[in-house]
Amino acid sequence: MPDLTMEKIVSLCKRRGFIFRSSDIYGGLSNTWDYGPYGVELKNNLKTAWWKANVHGRDDIFGMDAAILMHPKVWEASGHVKSFNDPFVKCPACLQFFKFDKIWDEIWNSPWFGSLKDAMSRDKDSIHMIEWAKNEGKKLAPNLSLVKEPGVTVSWIADLHHKFGGVEFDFKTYVGRISCSRDGVAKTPCPNCGNPLPENLMSANLMLETLFGPVKESSQKVYLRPETAQGMFVNFANILDSRHPKLPFGLAQIGKSFRNEITPGNFTFRTREFEQMEIEYFVKPEDAKKSYEEWVSARQKWYLDLGISKENLRLRPHAKDELAHYALACTDIEYNFPFGWSELEGIANRSDFDLKQQAEYSGKDLRYFDDTAKTRFYPYIIEPSGGIDRAMLAFLIDAYCEEKVHPIRSLERPSNSSGASNGVKADTRTVLKLHKELAPVKVAVFPLLKNRPEIVELAKRIAQDLKKSTIAIYDDTGAIGKLYRRQDEVGTLYCITVDVQSLEDKQVTVRHRDTMQQERIGIDRVKEYIINKL
Repeated sequence: MPDLTMEKIVSLCKRRGFIFRSSDIYGGLSNTWDYGPYGVELKNNLKTAWWKANVHGRDDIFGMDAAILMHPKVWEASGHVKSFNDPFVKCPACLQFFKFDKIWDEIWNSPWFGSLKDAMSRDKDSIHMIEWAKNEGKKLAPNLSLVKEPGVTVSWIADLHHKFGGVEFDFKTYVGRISCSRDGVAKTPCPNCGNPLPENLMSANLMLETLFGPVKESSQKVYLRPETAQGMFVNFANILDSRHPKLPFGLAQIGKSFRNEITPGNFTFRTREFEQMEIEYFVKPEDAKKSYEEWVSARQKWYLDLGISKENLRLRPHAKDELAHYALACTDIEYNFPFGWSELEGIANRSDFDLKQQAEYSGKDLRYFDDTAKTRFYPYIIEPSGGIDRAMLAFLIDAYCEEKVHPIRSLERPSNSSGASNGVKADTRTVLKLHKELAPVKVAVFPLLKNRPEIVELAKRIAQDLKKSTIAIYDDTGAIGKLYRRQDEVGTLYCITVDVQSLEDKQVTVRHRDTMQQERIGIDRVKEYIINKL
């Protein structure tokens, strides 16, 4: 949906009980979120789909659930204690923090630059630039040089334009000029308020610390894990001893991780507490390149199979200067969020770095013994690593749809392409067209008249019977049209209505979410009908 905004997604999530602000009655805690009744169902369905595809659906991957708190030496060995930090800058005006490597993305997606782009898309002369500065610019970026001293800033832009023969500026050159100092030196503006950012960088460790032990004086400093991967690496020998797998094989884990992010934001996209779904796939060094390519393809296919639109998904291989020091290759699966293309999952060839490090620091032999070649070696590791919260956000965005429907016939079918039918003004239906494996509720059952005990009893009996086989709910808290709309917004696949006629002909009306088509089904066939559809 091209005009979809994050505001619409956030509003839907709160309105329908997907996601709430954590500690909301106390004003919330920055970028922490609670998953409500429908949110936790969607999240669990997503985890189940991942586990089914990568553990239950394969013979070469074993599941794990390692502890969140681990021995501190684990993180010394992995390099997190020494080098898990982000360079960042702090705006001296608004006191906001920004990750250094994300500043230009933040500027591009900032409200003030979006507003300036719109203003300059019409006429690119200085008059319109100054007019923007005096109006929208003053509200959105009060500390931007162009806003504070429009005359001086425009003169420097004109001077640069004259020197280079009227060529078009690239994005960074242009932005540097509209935030330049009085002497014309280009500056990087704050994405929040436009103030020139300082050139000196600060550094922050992303590890969250806590104390292990009941008495502070004798307790040990430990860390809330920043990733689930190390829990699998330190259990490598245990898996070899207990399951005796042959290469290639993998370990899979879904679990909480914590990072002291400098700039969390964009709803659940980047938070300090998040849930990961990670695989560590161990291979012979000579097979690593082929296995890496296979995992990139397999992980992209998983998202597509669960309904993500192909045009909203892309692969972005990392350039050499982007790679972690231990990585031989890495590819991000990116999704086109309303705030731009961003990482959904990364697949990395981590070489043999991790097992070597943990072996060195622990003094344990973590090599693999090849029975055929009679040799010991450290396997290479291919790591597909994604976030549950981030993936859930992408599936919500991709499934969100607004349709024009005829208000009278809205319970049966969408309107024609013009958005109206028979001269009657169209209505808008919001619907989440989630894949059937992910939908929080598969079927909802309603009584047409909740003041008729016999209809209510029959509807409850049908719902209770369906609960034994699938996720079903009973609801009588509104008129039938309102109930349909409510279930559309949470992605419920089928709605069953029990009416007066049901008492006579022993049939109910089944409504399909995507088409809104309705059909009469015998009560004795409803359960079989729904199960077959699912």
